[in-house]
Amino acid sequence: MSKLDLKKKLKEFYRASSKKPKVVNIPEGKFLAITGRGEPEGPAYTAALNALYSVAYALKFTCKAEGRDFTVINLEGLWWWDDLTITDIAHAPPRDEWNWKSLIRQSDFVTKEMVEAAKGDVKEKKGIEEVKRIVLEALNEGLSAQVMHIGPYSEEASTIQTLHKFIEEKGYAMRGLHHEIYMSDPRRGPQERLNTIIRQPIEIL
Repeated sequence: MSKLDLKKKLKEFYRASSKKPKVVNIPEGKFLAITGRGEPEGPAYTAALNALYSVAYALKFTCKAEGRDFTVINLEGLWWWDDLTITDIAHAPPRDEWNWKSLIRQSDFVTKEMVEAAKGDVKEKKGIEEVKRIVLEALNEGLSAQVMHIGPYSEEASTIQTLHKFIEEKGYAMRGLHHEIYMSDPRRGPQERLNTIIRQPIEIL
């Protein structure tokens, strides 16, 4: 039985240079999503990720048993503040006031009914209350610019500034939400070698 790997199928969008930002056109996709507020890596965020991964793997094992195995793809995140005019992290509010939506891309054949069944299984077996907040939704970012950040999440500011400068110099305007794709597991390996794609939807002025 072959295993679907969306990261390989969509490899153009899950690769980025750390030296030069690039404009890409992101296709619409289905995502498991959970929305919250609070400090990155804080208790609310950690509990949400636990629920998200639990449902993602429950879906995978159900599909595998039915002959449609797939790889659980990298975690992604949308981040924003209540004041959407703030784009410079240097002027961000306190971290406990950050809003986030954590995402895991899904195969096209995954349905809302399948997600609800997986949520029910996880709730019954693990008692994770946060699963009730997980939804299957479409995300269609379209035209975007992205770059790879190498290093700790706390040092992303200069990479974000480089991306924003690139967008301005190329004659685009930013739209939508700041998007991160976590290509490395922070629990493994040194923080200075973490790879994170920084993505920003854009539009032509």
